[in-house]
Amino acid sequence: MSLPPGFLDELRTRSSLSQVVGKKVVWDARKSNQGKGDMWAPCPFHQEKSASFHVDDRKGFYYCFGCHAKGDAISFVRETENVTFMEAVEILAGEAGMPMPERDPRAVEKADVRKDLADVMELAVKWFRLQLRTGAAGAAREYLERRGLPQQVCDRWEIGFAPDSWQGLWDALKGKDIPDDLIIGAGLAKPSNKGSKPYDTFRGRIMYPIRDARGRAIAFGGRAMDPEDKAKYLNSPETELFDKGRSLYNVKDARVAAGKGQPLLVAEGYMDVIALSEAGFGASVAPLGTAITENQLAMLWRISDEPIITLDGDAAGQRAALRLIDLALPLLEAGRSLRFAMMPEGKDPDDLLKSSGAGAVQTLLDQAVPMVQLLWSREIEGKNFDSPERKAALDKSLREKTMLIKDPSIRSHYEQALKEMRWDLFRSKPKAGGGMRVAQPRSSGQWGQPWGSKAPQGPSAGAKASMLATAADSRATDHLREAVILAACISCPQLVESFESGLERMACLDGDHRRLRDLVLNNAGEGVAVLRAKIAADLGADALETLMGQRHVAITPCIRKPGDIEITKMTIAEELAKLAAVRGLKDEVQDAADDLTGEADEGLTWRLAEAAKAADLAQRAGQEDKAEYVIADNGARLDREQVAKSRSMFDQIDFSKGGKKRP
Repeated sequence: MSLPPGFLDELRTRSSLSQVVGKKVVWDARKSNQGKGDMWAPCPFHQEKSASFHVDDRKGFYYCFGCHAKGDAISFVRETENVTFMEAVEILAGEAGMPMPERDPRAVEKADVRKDLADVMELAVKWFRLQLRTGAAGAAREYLERRGLPQQVCDRWEIGFAPDSWQGLWDALKGKDIPDDLIIGAGLAKPSNKGSKPYDTFRGRIMYPIRDARGRAIAFGGRAMDPEDKAKYLNSPETELFDKGRSLYNVKDARVAAGKGQPLLVAEGYMDVIALSEAGFGASVAPLGTAITENQLAMLWRISDEPIITLDGDAAGQRAALRLIDLALPLLEAGRSLRFAMMPEGKDPDDLLKSSGAGAVQTLLDQAVPMVQLLWSREIEGKNFDSPERKAALDKSLREKTMLIKDPSIRSHYEQALKEMRWDLFRSKPKAGGGMRVAQPRSSGQWGQPWGSKAPQGPSAGAKASMLATAADSRATDHLREAVILAACISCPQLVESFESGLERMACLDGDHRRLRDLVLNNAGEGVAVLRAKIAADLGADALETLMGQRHVAITPCIRKPGDIEITKMTIAEELAKLAAVRGLKDEVQDAADDLTGEADEGLTWRLAEAAKAADLAQRAGQEDKAEYVIADNGARLDREQVAKSRSMFDQIDFSKGGKKRP
């Protein structure tokens, strides 16, 4: 709708900004001068204790020296009430006693319908609350008592009950002469397909009213009393009032609490929000049965610059947190982010409060991790980075995520933080019994330094001298390794799940190995007998005999002593690691080339130095022009092109200037 010229100017003149703002803040009496219209208060848009929010009542503008929020009375109402521009104008005009100008008839009609729907919803709230006190709601009251919600708490949250009848609410509203289209339009009833009168949307459920930022009842959430009900929780359908992706449970009261300095918490459901609020965490909200949307995230950031996501400590809660990261990355701004407080496994905030009290929740909130740390954890969870290919895959994945960040400054900080975590992860040391021990981030929040002067130890002398490591033909060597790995997996299929990622990445140099690998991955969980039967049916009765009869397979300890889990596990791990290491050298050099864009870190310097040293050793022996391959100190084979590239890159580094690239 368009407003006539001068209307907004008159509205601003009639509206005292200090009076509008004064409803949301407590003025600092020491700094404020009411006579001059010079007012100061803690900012309502971000959490602070000092009075950095300034209102110039004469000019009609406000400005925060902390978060830099600024605007006039209209923008203040828009931000604090989470309303549209025209809704903010209507609110201010009503307070100033100014009649709104005539609007487009269709817009007027739509606004009138929304008001009528809101009135019907209020009638429904009262009716459901009355039903909770009836005999039919006895089981519902007992359930609420068990969940720690006595009558006074139910009254505070306006909790009600929908009887298990088809037209209970319908008849009550019709008794008040409410038109059919308003009852159905509010989502309180549905038309019958059988020609009879419409039936109630909610039946046999505990009812939680959902209010918008202005306090209007716009929808309901209903919790089924019948344990066999397919939908444990049911929300109102979307209506003229209710858009699920643009609404948050308890948003109005949470905004007030956050304005007083409480951290904004995001839980998963109604009961979590109620439990947190009753325990003193009043700035708690919840999305309505779905993952957080972009609009809901914008609403959260209008309330707090750094909401804390308190998700359930189960697989679903963790998945929700990880999905939220991908949504939030492109939307990050300076000073606006998310933190994550994961509940103990199998518990939600309500459970934790009941078992351990508010102190345990506060401890988790104090330990909430920044989003970059959760992003890193997601990318490395359950993965082994013992080869250049796997390291390169990690780098690629991290680059893809950081490129989603639009703000160049934030993207740069994310890249630096992830790089430091990468250094710390790859500062690994051999541990007894094989494998690698990964250095963990320090509790102080410092993510470690670059690699030290000593590089990670390479394969043992025995491994270097083994038949597989010194085979002349690299393709034949890889083929032998694959055969050993497949034979070991078939002998102990219960280990396949532990090596699933490595097996999936195994290239397989011929079709038989690929088919055998896929059969192992798809059928290992069914046991040895079933797996062998599937292989025989797909590849022929002699396929296994051919594989196991190969000399290099037959002499493998885990094949000679079938059933030894530890030997088999070590064999698979070792051969997969060797296979990945040999095949990943080109990726490692390319990875180093990608990294050499500015200052070279110690890890990069060491990688290039090793390649250059191998080249120098071969050159001194007079073999560089003759040999097709050069053997590096770590037992890996580099082709001549890789060596030349590594030496060229290494020569570009000026170590006298702190590892900077030479001009």
